[in-house]
Amino acid sequence: MLDLRQLRYFVTVGEEEHVGRAAERLHISQSPLSRQIAQLEKNLGLTLFERGRQRLRLTSDGRVFLAEATALLRHADRLENLGRRLGRGDEGGLCVGYVSDAMHTGLLPGALRTLNEGRPGIHVALYDLTAPEQFEGLRRRSLDIALVQEAPPEEDPDLRAALLLADPLLLAVPGGHPLADADEVRPEDLDGLPWIAVEDGTDHVWRDDFVAACAAAGFAPDIRFEAPEPLTALGLVASGLGLAFVQRSMVRGGTEGVTVRELPWFRRSVRLWAVWHRIDLRPVVTSFRETVLAAGSGERDQEGVS
Repeated sequence: MLDLRQLRYFVTVGEEEHVGRAAERLHISQSPLSRQIAQLEKNLGLTLFERGRQRLRLTSDGRVFLAEATALLRHADRLENLGRRLGRGDEGGLCVGYVSDAMHTGLLPGALRTLNEGRPGIHVALYDLTAPEQFEGLRRRSLDIALVQEAPPEEDPDLRAALLLADPLLLAVPGGHPLADADEVRPEDLDGLPWIAVEDGTDHVWRDDFVAACAAAGFAPDIRFEAPEPLTALGLVASGLGLAFVQRSMVRGGTEGVTVRELPWFRRSVRLWAVWHRIDLRPVVTSFRETVLAAGSGERDQEGVS
């Protein structure tokens, strides 16, 4: 194994071809410097210098070795500087796992915008993964933070979590539907109407859960379509194909052809959690997590979620 200190000594002596001047540059005495060069030659089985009375001269092999050693030491210096910058969080990368709701609510884009404004040199890789995949990524340290619709198991020794927001579900009806202008929407008004259900890719029994939630509220939906995500459901509602429950964050700006109604008797929401490993390896991870949590706190204040 090469000793970087010995290589630095060798490069300095090779540049000076004089032990005395090299010792002055290195701020050490000549005897230990000569011993280090001799030890390097012994370890390599290579003669690096032709030794004369007044000075040293590099051998042909020594000149080749000098060029390579100089390049290696420059790379080592760059690597050390990079490590220090990464340790300070000045540059490097972030690996962020997310589910679509993190994008739809604007929480993740807002946090990334804040990050980019403060640290424009950070490279961010985004991974659209299920919650179990994200939890495994955190454990393996291939992800720095996860944004998911469920918290990890409480008994998990490595992962920590915080609720970012609970996005209330609202009733979306076609603009010309009789319920669009009704003074009140009751459970019996929804019974048997055509419905667009939004799939939950993380839950294999999502359809049963949806029907059970509707039944508990007092009506039975006639599911005609299954949409992969809320935006598709809104498009189908706007086309007059049925009703749907969508998150409030999806309709804040309004959707043409869709009327949104709040149902005081239907209190369900889509939750978004931030999950991270209990050990932070880099300050930039801590900083970004704090940005995400602050964004979630603002969302909770707007929604009135405790």
